[in-house]
Amino acid sequence: MIDAPARFASIADFEGFARSLRSQDRTGTRSVRLCMGTGCQAKGAARLYELFEEAIESASGRGRAGNIEVKPTGCHGLCQRSPIVVVEPAGIFYQQVEEPDVAEIFRETVLGGRAVPRLLYQDPESGRKLEAAEEIPFYKVQQRIVLSQNGRIDPTKITDYIAAGGYSALVKALTSMTPEEVIAEVEVAGLRGRGGGGFPTARKWRSCRSAAGGPKYVIGNGDEGDPGAYMDRSLMEGNPHSVIEGMLIGAYAIGSEKGYIYVRNEYPLAVKYLRTAISQAQEIGLLGENILGTSFSFDIQINRGGGAFVCGESTALMASLEGRPGEPRAKYVHTVESGLWGKPTNLNNVETWANIPHIINRGGKWFAGIGTEKSKGTKVFSLVGKIANSGLVEVPMGITLRRIIYEIGGGIRDGKKFKAVQTGGPSGGCIPAEHLDARVDYEELTNLGSMMGSGGLIVMDEDTCMVNIARYFTDFLLNESCGKCTPCREGLAQMRHILQGITKGDGQAGDVEKLQALAEILSGTALCALGATAANPVLSTIRYFRDEYDAHILDRRCPAKECRGLFIYQIDAEACKGCGICLKNCPVDAITGERKAPHVIDEQKCTRCGTCWEKCPFTAVLKV
Repeated sequence: MIDAPARFASIADFEGFARSLRSQDRTGTRSVRLCMGTGCQAKGAARLYELFEEAIESASGRGRAGNIEVKPTGCHGLCQRSPIVVVEPAGIFYQQVEEPDVAEIFRETVLGGRAVPRLLYQDPESGRKLEAAEEIPFYKVQQRIVLSQNGRIDPTKITDYIAAGGYSALVKALTSMTPEEVIAEVEVAGLRGRGGGGFPTARKWRSCRSAAGGPKYVIGNGDEGDPGAYMDRSLMEGNPHSVIEGMLIGAYAIGSEKGYIYVRNEYPLAVKYLRTAISQAQEIGLLGENILGTSFSFDIQINRGGGAFVCGESTALMASLEGRPGEPRAKYVHTVESGLWGKPTNLNNVETWANIPHIINRGGKWFAGIGTEKSKGTKVFSLVGKIANSGLVEVPMGITLRRIIYEIGGGIRDGKKFKAVQTGGPSGGCIPAEHLDARVDYEELTNLGSMMGSGGLIVMDEDTCMVNIARYFTDFLLNESCGKCTPCREGLAQMRHILQGITKGDGQAGDVEKLQALAEILSGTALCALGATAANPVLSTIRYFRDEYDAHILDRRCPAKECRGLFIYQIDAEACKGCGICLKNCPVDAITGERKAPHVIDEQKCTRCGTCWEKCPFTAVLKV
């Protein structure tokens, strides 16, 4: 239950309640905002929550607690430093908090108002300890709109969302805008689909509204399947009501009374929070019949997908919703005219929906003022890979890759050199260092042989073999292909076969040309976007790293020293301390040497398993 009337009879009742929430005097209230997203919970955040609750209870027993609360929130973004705790009202940001730290944080900061220096973020350049999140470089460059309330509100409390301005955009749309005016405002904003396709949102809405027949459906696509991607998951976990409000406004504009949110089964926390949010919205009359006493009715149902990557494609997703195999269909029949159960259907990614309340409240011109001429607003990315600060970031369209990787991400780990960044998920391309100053927008990334995609950014360093990267993503896409169309089913299998041969040292002259020919067939004849873009990782790595392909094929050598059998291990005599660890761990007795004397690897016996390289504590084993 929530602290609100059973059901608001009118918009005026809701607005009065919202005003009362926003005007509450919180003077003297101290709050511990604890990240309880999936990543933080994996690092023990649930136990931290229990310990803070116990500390508050203990302080209350001694009459010292006053107004103190511990607020579970969604992802704060800086996942590399999780679990994250922020203590209000001072806004002191703590990172990598562990169980023994709770008592000290509570004593020193919550009760005493003093920072605990050892838990603060230390700026790697200046060495300064930074107390506020706004001072940390990871956050300074960002422009958080969709993620503005992530890490601030409790996703399980609709009152938190309403107090932060939630559902005011819905009220504005219902009271002062016609459906056509809502669509026009989204058109002025220039919002494009955030799920990968980049199709103009308003154009899709208008087509669905004008389509003949009914009922009409709206769908929120939360089926996020890209390796290393967790943007949608974090949004649904951290602010589920933003997605619901966006869908409500879209349903009003399109003329729909039924919606679905399709979430992958591997996101149990997102499903749990969405169910809670939907239940709470239904309870107070924000979902269901005659919303807030108006003639507008709309409800949402959650459907869980089985983790099939292809179900991120619109027609495959709708087939899955209908209980059929998740296979795509030909694109000449548009889903806005004949989608779910053959009825007009509007599908948008959950991030797209979450942008809508901001556009309605602040205006399309405001949104269009962010980004570039053709790519408006901000985009949420998951920044992962060989990067110092991995995490969830939101940046204005048009920002350069260099700024994301070096200013937000803190550069490459362990002093290594940057090699490439893959954008757009497994169907995206790998962009090399020479294009680090490229703008991140739909057009420029496509020109570079990649794509925006749903927002995955995988950073690679000098130790990454680009041929092996192409093999990995081709293997992923082959395994995820539904197999319905021959080009995808057979073409990807042949591409993988060729790439596997190259990475094993069995590549032949002409293999690269075969890959390019297969890629052309795929892009021109595959049934859906999965197959049509599946060759991007291969084509982009050939385009920018052809020398690595040649080294594998002609010289039987892997320049990155990642492909087994295409490099050898040697022991640096000067660095070797003669400790004997490599000798003891070698499974084939290929290493000899006396105690405290340099050891030697017998290349005839060595199987290139890498055990010696992994075990050596002095980095004396080299890949050559």
